Amino acid sequence: MKRTIFLLILIASSLASIASDGHYTQWVNPRIGTGGHGHVFLGANVPFGYVQLGPTQHTRGWDWCSGYHDSDSVLIGFGHQHLSGTGIGDLGDVALLPVTHRDQREVIFEHSDETIKPGYYAITLRDGGKPYVNVELTATPRTGMHRYTFTTEQKTLQLILDLGQGIGWDSPKRVMMQQVSPRVIMGMRNSVGWARNQADYFAMEFSQDVTLEKLAKDTLGLITTANTGRPLLVKVGMSAVSRQNALLNLVNENPEWDFDAIARAADEAWNAELGKIAITSDNRDDKTVFYTALYHTMIAPSVFNDVNGEYRGADGRIHRGKFTNYTTLSLWDTYRAAHPLQTLIHREKQADIAQTFLHIFDQQGKLPVWHLMGNETDCMVGNPGVPVLADLVLKGFDVDTQAALKAMTTSAMLDERSMGLLKQYGYIPYDLEKDKETVARGLEYALADWCIARVAQTVGDQENYDYFLKRSKSYQHYFDKKLKFMRGKDSQGNFRPATEFDPLSTKHRNDDYCEGNAWQYTWLVPHDVQGLVKLFGSEKAFVNKLDSLFVVEGDLGEEASPDVSGLIGQYAHGNEPSHHIIYMYNYVGQPWKTARLVRQVLREMYRNDFDGLSGNEDVGQMSAWYVLSSIGLYQEEPAGGKYIIGSPLFDEATLNVGDGKTFTVKAVNNNDANIYVQSATLNGMRYDKSYIDYRDIVAGGTLQLVMGPKPSKWGTNKKNRP
Repeated sequence: MKRTIFLLILIASSLASIASDGHYTQWVNPRIGTGGHGHVFLGANVPFGYVQLGPTQHTRGWDWCSGYHDSDSVLIGFGHQHLSGTGIGDLGDVALLPVTHRDQREVIFEHSDETIKPGYYAITLRDGGKPYVNVELTATPRTGMHRYTFTTEQKTLQLILDLGQGIGWDSPKRVMMQQVSPRVIMGMRNSVGWARNQADYFAMEFSQDVTLEKLAKDTLGLITTANTGRPLLVKVGMSAVSRQNALLNLVNENPEWDFDAIARAADEAWNAELGKIAITSDNRDDKTVFYTALYHTMIAPSVFNDVNGEYRGADGRIHRGKFTNYTTLSLWDTYRAAHPLQTLIHREKQADIAQTFLHIFDQQGKLPVWHLMGNETDCMVGNPGVPVLADLVLKGFDVDTQAALKAMTTSAMLDERSMGLLKQYGYIPYDLEKDKETVARGLEYALADWCIARVAQTVGDQENYDYFLKRSKSYQHYFDKKLKFMRGKDSQGNFRPATEFDPLSTKHRNDDYCEGNAWQYTWLVPHDVQGLVKLFGSEKAFVNKLDSLFVVEGDLGEEASPDVSGLIGQYAHGNEPSHHIIYMYNYVGQPWKTARLVRQVLREMYRNDFDGLSGNEDVGQMSAWYVLSSIGLYQEEPAGGKYIIGSPLFDEATLNVGDGKTFTVKAVNNNDANIYVQSATLNGMRYDKSYIDYRDIVAGGTLQLVMGPKPSKWGTNKKNRP
């Protein structure tokens, strides 16, 4: 048996299942989110793998960002890298397509001919309605494996190798393919797109002799081989460093020719990771939605170093590290729930996440904003790398705290992306910022600054603590006490004129907000909820406005961002800035309102259907909200580990929190009517707080919640609020 297969099975065994049925991949439906605006990846990969091998279609618009959409029926290749849930398209690199003739570049297919499960994708391709090949795909972390079973009697089998093909913005700058032996083709693809300078190298090995003919210089190749009557197997090693490293990855991770063994190992790897949370439920759709959501949280971050430790850094140079380097860091999305979920069930990976962040800082002079394949895309607003790194420090992970604080303070004191104006004015004047979105930028910077202050406080750095704590309250500048909205303010301290302000209106990339409106952004103060309450003047005024958020309806305008979706009133669950808002009720002693709304979102915004998400998956964030909320917990504050208790969907959920410990959330008398917590115990002792600390979760134990059909006084006393 191959050493890599043994390794994957050993990992799976060491993360033994903690649920009764023990096989979790059966509950994953990878089609969820392939329709609508979900933008999820469909194909074969392993948890957090560098390779996502799957079908690619023509890019026909925004909903093809992952390279695949359920509404489409034309394939142009099987590429080795894809994004999942993003709002921008890229990757699709190094594509193969089995064809019936040399001029063929696409295939019309039926979804009924597809078979998809974690770590495995298969499809029967037809020519004139008659099957001509059965395609099967599987993967290891750094390699893809293909099995082509041709059903025709043609003497010569043909594959198109396409290095020009890319998704969305992506286009090739420099490509190369070369046959180096009768069974090995090697090459590279350097492209420009969302990742402005992406390098991909490949080593492609075949199970029998092949011939490569270049059809369009190095961009397009025709691979031919004799039809022996046996399946044609192809193994592809990928690397961002070199062709030699791509071959090294291939030799180390997939040295033999046992496709079924690799597929089984991929399934075992997924089963081990999915088994870190075991739920008890009689509802098959709920179990499917849950484990599919958990599956989606583990497509990225993606491993971004080779088996020898080498990786391409943010400076474009080749580095070697003694840690696992990661990429595909959609931090504006994932700092909110996906990373807090990781700190509970993937604790063994967090030191490497921190190392990744610190090395990116060393190489580019700031923490990652949205990192893709070694490239800083600077996508979205704020300093979203700060909350993630601060959270790891405050939760006690193995992080160099002084290095982390330096990285955070340096990143927060640059003059780029509106921070120069923030330092000068204490807020970001809309009349001086050509890129707009000033309210969104300012609110995101404020919450990141609070995280820096918390870390500075832990190391006794009074100067940085005072400075960033003060700056974390800069959100107050944007609050109009008269209208009770966060609003743009000019360099003279005046709010945007009332004639230019409509709290319902949203103009994509062309107003004071970012993919949202004033109703949604008024609540983006997760780090200082009580401070926001004071701005409203009283808890009553705060609650009245918050209640209104979920009932107000109106026209968002013709230029509204498509991201503003999944609406309950003006609460937009389809986009991340709204995700924390529901949990604010716990801070003002009304946890029953959190419970009611959590259940509503769980039931209405997530379904076992191809259009089963209310917005983009956003690299795991949309699903992470579901995972945490459905087990009854959510981290409201951006760092530190204060998890708010909501309304668990499942009777019981047990988390493997590492070190041989488990934490169980048990809901007694739980059903669709009994959604309100009546009382609680933690490890058998009465528990009146409407939140629980991270340290209590990872210590292991049981949080038991007794549920009922009506609101109770549990968690309402001021001393029991977060």
